[in-house]
Amino acid sequence: MPIARRAALATLLLGACSSKEPALYTMVAVPGELRRGGPRHVTVREVALARILDRQQIVRNAGAVRLDVAGNEWWGEPLEAMTTRLLVENLGQRLPQSNIVASTGAISFAGDVTVEVNLQQLGLIAPGELTLAAQVSINPRDSVRRTVTRRFVLTQPLASADTPAFVLAASAAFGQLADAIAGMLVAG
Repeated sequence: MPIARRAALATLLLGACSSKEPALYTMVAVPGELRRGGPRHVTVREVALARILDRQQIVRNAGAVRLDVAGNEWWGEPLEAMTTRLLVENLGQRLPQSNIVASTGAISFAGDVTVEVNLQQLGLIAPGELTLAAQVSINPRDSVRRTVTRRFVLTQPLASADTPAFVLAASAAFGQLADAIAGMLVAG
């Protein structure tokens, strides 16, 4: 076999063996209803994830018992950190009179209340519809108020079946969750 042809074949094989760089995605804060009142200082603990969501690749539930993992489409940061950051941003926008910080950040203080979230589900349960299921607990520092815990199941339509639409719908669902948490904090 001529040298030029062997070189071309080797280049072709190496190109076929190399993998494409993953596409990275991040959720974004979405505007919500501004609320007056609420605690002066709020600490948000790191969001706890269901283990099926705890991976770098984007996981989309494809049915009741099957998971669909986007092999080369990844979250741009660990999902726990991203959802915590997103929740702090969304709550800060909705509660402008409150100081809201993540418990894992460089800035810390003993909040008047602590928000805890267990993210149980974030995926496609029905075609074209994203579902976010989470448990939320609001824990006051004082003993006068009591801890309030609620479960939320929120849905968002998907504009299309691609990953950017999934990420935008997930962002909107986290906006809905922040609206609900802000309501709990103001009612507190």
